Amino acid sequence: MSDSAVFAKKPELALAQHKFAALNGTPAQRDAALAKLVEGIKEDSMAAFYAKLVAEGVLQEDPALRQQLEAASAAQLAALDTKVEEAKDEQGDLEQNECSIHRAVFLAQIGDEEKAHAAYEEVLQRPTTTLNQKLDIVFGKLRLGLFYYSPKTIQKEIERAHELVDKGGDWDRRNRLKAVECIWHCSQRQFKEASALFIECLSTYASPELMPMSEFVCHGALACAVVLDRAELKKKVIDAPEVVEVVGAIPNVDKMLRSLYGCQYADFFVALAAVEVDHLNVSRYLFAHRRFYTREMRIRSYAQLLESYLSLTIKSMADSFGVTQGFIDKELSRFAASGRLHCVIDKVGGIVVTNRPDTKNAQYQNTIKQGDILLNHIQKLSGIISM
Repeated sequence: MSDSAVFAKKPELALAQHKFAALNGTPAQRDAALAKLVEGIKEDSMAAFYAKLVAEGVLQEDPALRQQLEAASAAQLAALDTKVEEAKDEQGDLEQNECSIHRAVFLAQIGDEEKAHAAYEEVLQRPTTTLNQKLDIVFGKLRLGLFYYSPKTIQKEIERAHELVDKGGDWDRRNRLKAVECIWHCSQRQFKEASALFIECLSTYASPELMPMSEFVCHGALACAVVLDRAELKKKVIDAPEVVEVVGAIPNVDKMLRSLYGCQYADFFVALAAVEVDHLNVSRYLFAHRRFYTREMRIRSYAQLLESYLSLTIKSMADSFGVTQGFIDKELSRFAASGRLHCVIDKVGGIVVTNRPDTKNAQYQNTIKQGDILLNHIQKLSGIISM
């Protein structure tokens, strides 16, 4: 049994996603998610997790199923306890640690969060635990944090993982950590950091236990769409071979990116709405930011169109986006008033006039301001010296 064999891949994060979709998806999405959720619970004998879902009202209790799960998990746990005891009597420290880690992984698998954390921590504190074993344990605890979405646990274990990786973690574990951090930054609305990590580890992504490649590309591409400029988005995301390979599984994301780049704004609006329904509304990591995200993407598309004109009619802009003039008028008024769009609306003439800021003049004024501050500091310093 090698170190790599004990890399914690339980509990299945897909089940946490199915639970979320069952609570927040469309009726069709809910039915499919519930079916997959029950199937996964049966497969992994998740007695503790099943009890938690029943208590939360996510699932209706089935006494026969509950008894079956409890019996199966108890039998497997007893077998693991026996292996741990045998390892103490017959094997070395490395094998003992691996058996204990496997036991902790099983506790995580069945959904017993507290006991799993305690079991992981006990092995982590042993003086005989190797660096790679410690990393596996931290990844296991990090996985539990992601499964139950505990921000404090996630942040703590990410910091721990960085400390251990810096001491000599291998390439595989470094890459897995980057992938986890990318998704974590997405969940915290830190799209700039998420996009940088996504681009960095896209070509070497090897974390199917975190999420399938298509879902990772979906989250990363959505993060990049908010922060990358048009040229970078085309080069690093839209045309990236790894993205092109999986776009069949996320057609609305691909359509949104390509229509934005191609200035096909009516298609972009349709795709953005579909992305909200199919991805943002059912993603555990992006759900809380769905309104922010769609607003930022609308602002980006408006700014991109306005950048090409000194002025244009409200009607032509509405036609470009496939919406009513009233909708565009309301949107532009709100975003212009908040300083997000550099334009003014002439309602009498029915036109939008751009007033892009003079960047050179702004830089000049900022230089003058900074110079005045510097001169004031010099004068104060000279006064103190002369005294």
